[in-house]
Amino acid sequence: MSSFEAERLDDTAFLTEGDPSGMLPAVATSGAQVRTSHRGALEGGVARLSDEGRPRALVVAGMGGSAVAGDMLAAVCGPGVPIPIVTVRSYRLPGWVGAADLVVAVSSSGATEETRTLALEAARRGCRLVTVGPSRAPLAAIAEQASGLHLPVVPVAGAVSGARTNLWGVTMPLLGVAAALGLADVGQDAVEAAAKRLEDIAHRCRPSSESFINPGKTLALELAGTIPMIWGTSPIAAAAARRLASQLGVNAKYPAIWGEIPEAGHDQVAAFEGPLAERDIFADSAATTLRLFLLRDLDEHPQVAKRRVLSAGLARDRGVAVSEVTAEGAHPLERLASLVGLADYGSVYLALGYGIDPASVRVIGELKSRISQ
Repeated sequence: MSSFEAERLDDTAFLTEGDPSGMLPAVATSGAQVRTSHRGALEGGVARLSDEGRPRALVVAGMGGSAVAGDMLAAVCGPGVPIPIVTVRSYRLPGWVGAADLVVAVSSSGATEETRTLALEAARRGCRLVTVGPSRAPLAAIAEQASGLHLPVVPVAGAVSGARTNLWGVTMPLLGVAAALGLADVGQDAVEAAAKRLEDIAHRCRPSSESFINPGKTLALELAGTIPMIWGTSPIAAAAARRLASQLGVNAKYPAIWGEIPEAGHDQVAAFEGPLAERDIFADSAATTLRLFLLRDLDEHPQVAKRRVLSAGLARDRGVAVSEVTAEGAHPLERLASLVGLADYGSVYLALGYGIDPASVRVIGELKSRISQ
């Protein structure tokens, strides 16, 4: 089993050699993705959705990072959104989905099996259909056949294909859909604020920036050797928590648990007094133990803020380390970007600290190959 070596994170030559596919440079394109994809959605005709009126519900169909984009959409729209926004991660649409609803099928490759299945099902049920993915991909063809709207994922120079590093490429078209339907206020000012925030994170998390001032490397150092419990304190922070857990799994091949306060206080908090919270100071080697990561947002319910403080206290009382990251910015989209941008860097740096190629997903490829046989 590979061990985490902190000194790797400040060795720029190693970071280049250990990242042959350029995941770090790809993450740095996030700000450009926001601008390019927002413009692409407008040029793709997303505004025409307003002519057909507001649907009964908005259903996002996707898998992996593309499904996280659906969570991010709901988070930016906020709890006051007048219609349900549901993300489906499976082969079947819920039974209630029908002609009164809008289904948005999202796939960064345009060929994801589950997403294509859901898009075809939506077309058969007579749903309004929007697809998000590369042009001339199978998903785009489904939209064309169903007289739906296809919004292209616009390639950005330096980005590696896939929602792991092109999350904003699939998220901004979704936000364009929400804006066209009057579900979210995502104008040019908000888009630019989010892009600038991601560019600032890219500057602070650049490989040449040393660990003691680099928030992405700091996050990786805190994650290493722990079992991360990642809790969000609002829908925005919870979406970022899920994104971090997902990125840790696929980039660093590292398991994590995510949740949202107050729900996490009804089940996950019990782990603070379990076997993985115990620290044996006489052990020959450091044991893997829990660490609580609190992703905070300015838009916390007062009771959530109280639970956050008390939960952190309970963890520390039992020897469980606690890390806190607070969202920055005024608009929900900018605050979301501030958390997701850091999460993406932290997951890549964690992989590199373990000497793992963050781009490698051999097991996922093997699973897909076996399914297709």
